[in-house]
Amino acid sequence: MTIQDFDIQVASAKHVDFAAQICNEMAESAKARGTGIAQRSPQYVADKMLEGKAVIAFHKNGTWAGFCYIETWSHGDFVANSGLVVNPEFRKVGLAKAIKQRIFNLSREKFPNSKIFGLTTGLAVMKINSELGYEPVTYSELTQDEDFWAGCKSCVNFDILTSKGRKNCMCTAMLFDPVEKAKEQALKTKDMARKANLFRRIEKAIKSFSQDLKIF
Repeated sequence: MTIQDFDIQVASAKHVDFAAQICNEMAESAKARGTGIAQRSPQYVADKMLEGKAVIAFHKNGTWAGFCYIETWSHGDFVANSGLVVNPEFRKVGLAKAIKQRIFNLSREKFPNSKIFGLTTGLAVMKINSELGYEPVTYSELTQDEDFWAGCKSCVNFDILTSKGRKNCMCTAMLFDPVEKAKEQALKTKDMARKANLFRRIEKAIKSFSQDLKIF
């Protein structure tokens, strides 16, 4: 089995019948990890599908394989890719990474100016986020929307979060800032142009020196 055996697509109305199965798997996955997640109803998940704010994966045999959805916070200034789940039957083939990439791309398409963030205790998710361009940040750099933080109430570590004034917890906060990434890219482009210009100058000097030697 390889990642080529799966079709990852933007979820739509034709996928709402999978909402209950997805919610059940989210709950079971959180229980297995010993952590909590924001409780979402099948209707909430179905609404994300209807809004075009979710991606869903299927194995080539038609079996549901994975899911993830987009949430917006602070009036759209922040976006979170939430509810990532993979059918246990299809784990360890790179599907989680592929779904994360697809939902990240969808988030950038729909909300190009929004900061994309996440909280996670999973090393695998941290690695994927890093490859997508996320950077570790302090909790103060995330959305301060109360509705978002209310979702942490179902986590076993919620008491730790509140005792620390919501400044840190067991999760690592990660953020993709499109403005900062654009600045980084501009600096890289400028640096590449500078190096290319320097190379041309050196090349020109070498040619001139070679011509002078021929004269003598």
